[in-house]
Amino acid sequence: MSMPQPEPVDHCAYLPAAMDPSALSLNENPFPPLPSVQSALVEALGSANRYPEFLPLRMRSLLAAQLGVRDEQVVIGAGATGVILQVLQALTQPGDAIVLTTPTFDGYPIFAQMARLRSVTVPLDVHGHHDLDAMADAARTARVVVLCRPHNPTGTIEPVADVERFLARVDPGTTVLLDEAYVEFLSPAERIDARSLVLRFPNVVVVRTFSKAYGLAGLRIGYGFCAPELGRRLWNMQLPFGIGVTGLVAAAACYRAEDELQHRIRIIGAERRRLRAQLSKLGVYSTDARANFIYLPGGRPWREAFDSAGLRVRHYADGGARVTVGTRQSTRAVLAAVSTAALR
Repeated sequence: MSMPQPEPVDHCAYLPAAMDPSALSLNENPFPPLPSVQSALVEALGSANRYPEFLPLRMRSLLAAQLGVRDEQVVIGAGATGVILQVLQALTQPGDAIVLTTPTFDGYPIFAQMARLRSVTVPLDVHGHHDLDAMADAARTARVVVLCRPHNPTGTIEPVADVERFLARVDPGTTVLLDEAYVEFLSPAERIDARSLVLRFPNVVVVRTFSKAYGLAGLRIGYGFCAPELGRRLWNMQLPFGIGVTGLVAAAACYRAEDELQHRIRIIGAERRRLRAQLSKLGVYSTDARANFIYLPGGRPWREAFDSAGLRVRHYADGGARVTVGTRQSTRAVLAAVSTAALR
């Protein structure tokens, strides 16, 4: 008696849609990877039967050359989250304190729990900015302090001079995670000279990712860089075979497509400015976001408005909402949803 044959599996059904105007909760790039990057990835799949490098030395050299730093200053992880976990695993002990803002990137409280750290939270001000003095005070008894620039979820940035004054107040024995996941969305004048910064402040680790501006969230490619001595210490936590063969190929292809990337960043930036301007016309305040999202403080029924419209955005305990900047279709849907809440 023959056994019944299983139904064929549609493997593509497991994939999220590359273009989804309702997916506005994770700050993903609304566009698929750049065409030249996609072509490079297709070629890379032909080598999927082979292991990647035991340790990602070629990826480290590629990133170091692009950043203008030494190889030993660079660490690599599965997204920015992988780098953050490497830092916490290498530099903390259970029971140590980590200073975070509230609200902050959702991952940080989770990472603190995984590393068995004690979270010390410092509220943002009413406009979504850091209280750097309060954070420096809290850092006196902490092992790690986190500063996001642009901040997640409010998108705000602190002036470079203020950041440097903050770093000067933090004890050299306390590690500062400078989270720059959205740095590519900043203009050159708004950026910190991070290459110089990590040499002047050897306790700083700058964390970046290919998940946001580069549109490679599904590939999980993150990296950090710091002073050489600290970099060598963090490299000891590098996971063997931890970066897939597609990672190196995708990163190299992204750097070769810088003009295409900048074009997309300009499109997203223009859409963000348009969305904020239209919100202002509706009498709705949003923080001065400089990334690929906006933040609506609490006080309006945002959850009801966005859920009713079928839009997936990130909601916060205080009633605030973070909305990813998507395509023009997404912007229209967001404005329609917001207008209903603004009338209440």
